[in-house]
Amino acid sequence: MTERIVKRASTSSARRSMLQLARRWTDAAAQRQPSKDEAQPTRDPRTDFATLPAYAEMRRMRAIADVMEIDSPYFRLHETRSGAECVIDGKTFVNFSSYDYLGLNGSAPVIAAAKDAIDTFGTSVSASRPTAGERRLHRDLEAQLARLYGTDDALSFVSGHATNVSVVGELLGSSDLVLYDALCHNSVVVGTKLSNATRRSFPHNDARALDRILAETRHRYDRVLVVAEGLYSMDGDVAALPDLIAVKTRHHAWLMVDEAHSLGVLGATGRGVFEHFGLPPTDVDIWMGTLSKTAGACGGYIAGCRALIENLKFNASAFMFSVGMSPPVAAAARAALQTMLEQPERVRELQQNGKVFLEAARAAGLDTGSCEGHAIGVIVIGDSLRTAALANRLFQRGINTMPVTYPAVPMRGARLRFFLTSVHRAEQIRESVAAVAEELEAMNREGFGVARAATAMRAAAEDVTGATA
Repeated sequence: MTERIVKRASTSSARRSMLQLARRWTDAAAQRQPSKDEAQPTRDPRTDFATLPAYAEMRRMRAIADVMEIDSPYFRLHETRSGAECVIDGKTFVNFSSYDYLGLNGSAPVIAAAKDAIDTFGTSVSASRPTAGERRLHRDLEAQLARLYGTDDALSFVSGHATNVSVVGELLGSSDLVLYDALCHNSVVVGTKLSNATRRSFPHNDARALDRILAETRHRYDRVLVVAEGLYSMDGDVAALPDLIAVKTRHHAWLMVDEAHSLGVLGATGRGVFEHFGLPPTDVDIWMGTLSKTAGACGGYIAGCRALIENLKFNASAFMFSVGMSPPVAAAARAALQTMLEQPERVRELQQNGKVFLEAARAAGLDTGSCEGHAIGVIVIGDSLRTAALANRLFQRGINTMPVTYPAVPMRGARLRFFLTSVHRAEQIRESVAAVAEELEAMNREGFGVARAATAMRAAAEDVTGATA
């Protein structure tokens, strides 16, 4: 126990030292090689974007990565449609960074539907839907979504993120309460801030904790909204939906479930978390989802009772004050959802690949956290720097998977995330997991970690400082 505490303290000290050295390195490097902007007269810090704290932090992180020779994994240019494989800089990679879960993006029915929509309606509806942007394509997509969830109606938005922000933000007010799972997406958190409602997170997937909170506080508020995800995007575990339904019913609250990563993934036919548990979809008050994953398009949606949808049509700003969904996007989404229902073998193949990943990772002794083996594979590394370095090594071996680091996950919870699809081959998955284990072992042998990074940063800072002295 004492040994672990000492080790943790030592690592924290090394991390602080590394950040201080990164600050020295970036400041000294800026003096040594002034940019064109910096060569100009001194700029007013009140109007200089370079003085923003977030930007300074980005530069420090980039400095550390440069010293450790870790290439940035962000904004890499993909040269073709990305599926189980992708092409970057002319090289083909096994790709685990795209969430085309059922391989429908670019499939023949989806492409044909999008092209037909362009031929008939063009590329834009050129207006918001309440004014002059309403098209049959929108209504057909929303009718299909309503049938999928067994609800009265549905409404589509041009952005999944904006769907949550607008619906959560404008459905509730200052006399209400929003309770959301601690691992809910950023869009939910932003929406709660917009709402002016009292907001509070509850421990991840802990319906008992949620029940206790409501038992203590429900009487203080007019309306209560509970928000959870069907399949959590950073951990790969499924919401405890039966328990959540029981709690929200007992305390007279609304339950909203974000199906961004569970539609097309969970359930025998891909209908999502309600099918996974064999529950009536009407037990959930608000179904939310995105069209950019299984549906191979872009945007978000809400499905629910008629009063909810009619209210959102005239009061959700992300719908009211935005252009209507582009015709080829709406047509592509509808075709993808129809194909999902007509070809359930795609769902079965995806679910099998999820099992292959989980079995291979556990057999290799890797930490899969709470991952349950669905479309999102997780390998927890812990330290953000090691995780980024590991992703870089895998990229050099032709495997494209993204590191997820703090603050997207807890400080010591950095991980590699693998988006699995129905079109990945089992050997691609097994070989990639084996590569993770091999590279981790190599990094351990080399002593790669925060302490080593701090040493490298110290040497770099001394070199640059000496050159500017």
